[in-house]
Amino acid sequence: MDARLSDEQAELRAAAARLADDLGPGSVLDLEDADRVARLEKAVATTEWRALRTDGASGVEVAIVAEEFGRGLVDVPFLGPALADDLLRQAGVERAGLWTVAVAASAIDARGAQRVVSLHGTRLLAGRVGALTPGADLTRRDAEVVGPLEQLADLPADALARWQALALVATTADLVGAARGAQALAVEYAKVREQYGKAIGAYQAVAHLLAESLALIEGSVSVLRHAAWAVDALDPAEAVNAARVAKVYCARAARTVAETAIQVHGGIGNTWECLAHVHLRRALASTHLFPVGLEEIDLGLL
Repeated sequence: MDARLSDEQAELRAAAARLADDLGPGSVLDLEDADRVARLEKAVATTEWRALRTDGASGVEVAIVAEEFGRGLVDVPFLGPALADDLLRQAGVERAGLWTVAVAASAIDARGAQRVVSLHGTRLLAGRVGALTPGADLTRRDAEVVGPLEQLADLPADALARWQALALVATTADLVGAARGAQALAVEYAKVREQYGKAIGAYQAVAHLLAESLALIEGSVSVLRHAAWAVDALDPAEAVNAARVAKVYCARAARTVAETAIQVHGGIGNTWECLAHVHLRRALASTHLFPVGLEEIDLGLL
C-alpha cells in the first residue's frame, strides 16, 4: 500500500476543501442561512461527487471528499447519496433525482432527497423519502421512509460486504474531518484569546491538550487511509475488518478531540454560539451510523 495521495487525489482534496471553506457554515447562525445552503447545494450538485463510485472512483476518493466535508461541516447531503450511488451502481439501476440510504428504518442525510434504498439481507429495496425528523446533528437531517418498498435487486454477499466497508470508511472519514475541524477551531481560539496578558495557547496546560488532539488526528488519518485503500484492494472480509478497526479508533479519537476543543474554549465553549458543539454533534452522529463494537473486530489474536 502507498499511503501517499496521487496528483489527482490531491487535487480532489484541494477542491473539496475549497468548496467546504467557501460555502460551509462559519458560525452557528450560518446554519440557518437558506441562501448559503442553496449555493452550497448547487455547488455540490455541480461537482457530481455524489456519484463518485459510478464514475469509477475508489474508496480513497470517497473518503477524501467525506473527510473535507466533515471538516467544513458541509450541511447538504453527501454521505447518504454517495452510499446510495454505490448500491444502485451494483444493482444496475438508473436513477433520477437525489437518492439516499436507510439505516435502522430512517433515511439518513436526506434533506432534498426523493428516494431511498434499504438493505434487507441481500435484497435491495426502494421507497420514498418522507418528512424530515429532528436529530442531534445540526448539519444533516434524517427522514422517514415511506412505503410500500419495491425490490430492485438481489445483491451478492461479496458485493454487500464491500459496500459495508465503504459505508464504514465514509463515516470514519467524516469523523476524521469533524475532528480536524474542531482542532482547527480550538487552535485559532487559543491564538487570540488572552489571559494574564498572553495568548492561552502559550500556556502548557492548553498547548498540551492541543498537541494530544493533534496526535490523535494523525493516528486517525493513518488508520483511515489504510481502511479506505482496503475497500477496493483487499478481499471483502479483510476490507470490512480494516474499516471496523478504523471506525472504532477514529470514533473515540474524534469525540476526545471535539470535547477538548470545547474545553479549550472555556466557558464560551459551552454556549450555543460556539461552533465547537456542532463538530461534536456531527462526530457523535457519525459514530452511531453503522456503529462498531470491539467484539466485532478481528485482531488476529486467535
